[in-house]
Amino acid sequence: MKKEKMTPETAKRKKHFLFLFSFAFCLLTFLTGCVQYDLGVTFKNTNSGELVQHINLKEKLAEFSKATVDQWLNSIESRADRLRGKTQRISDNELVVTIPFNNGEELAEKINQFFNPIDEKKAEAANSNYTDLPKINSHLTLNQGNFLLVVRNKLSYDLDLRSLAVISPEGKVAIDADSLFQLDFSLNTPWGASTAANAENAIVPASSANGHQLVWKLKPGEINHIEAVFWLPSPLGIGAVAIALLVAAGILIKYGVGKPKLKIQKA
Repeated sequence: MKKEKMTPETAKRKKHFLFLFSFAFCLLTFLTGCVQYDLGVTFKNTNSGELVQHINLKEKLAEFSKATVDQWLNSIESRADRLRGKTQRISDNELVVTIPFNNGEELAEKINQFFNPIDEKKAEAANSNYTDLPKINSHLTLNQGNFLLVVRNKLSYDLDLRSLAVISPEGKVAIDADSLFQLDFSLNTPWGASTAANAENAIVPASSANGHQLVWKLKPGEINHIEAVFWLPSPLGIGAVAIALLVAAGILIKYGVGKPKLKIQKA
């Protein structure tokens, strides 16, 4: 009997299904989420911020499929290193990644490159046995408007997590991805942020901490859209105003502008 040849699309689905099978086994065995993934963006001002990722894989999952977990975490460390980020292994199955950025444009560039690395795409094309993280399409934009002392920012983030759905080789959804992954996206700003949920696929934040943080519960297996508007202090604008005030004060002191004139009384 001849073996039926698999089409490239079917082979790809089978490979993806086998990669996520360990997570499905974790769910069926322990009835809780296997992966906790927190993605956070923190702005200090317009010229300083951090992209922080906290990945925590359930211990039983690591024991069941240590090779898969190690490969997953090693891939994340490699991506962070290429973006000049720092990684900290809390344990064998827990990792914190910190990637600094100097402006909104650099944030968009780094977060999009992290989830869509060119080098690993080349490696995958060169090696049919190469197994990496499920493909996640990430597209973040940050539009800024300068008002001298402050800058208005509009963040728009599209995150396609459909690859996290456990799909059988036949193309059917095998297990609800919400049960496998607990994914959060947070935005931390000095003065807080407001959100807009009127766009297609937009989700609303689940919580707010002291008015400075918004947290969105991401939906694995779906396309997620996030929008937020926030204001940041502008160091350049504040510095320019401070210099102008110092110059004005110097002129007043030097030339005595505004000083009362002394009247000379005639004898």
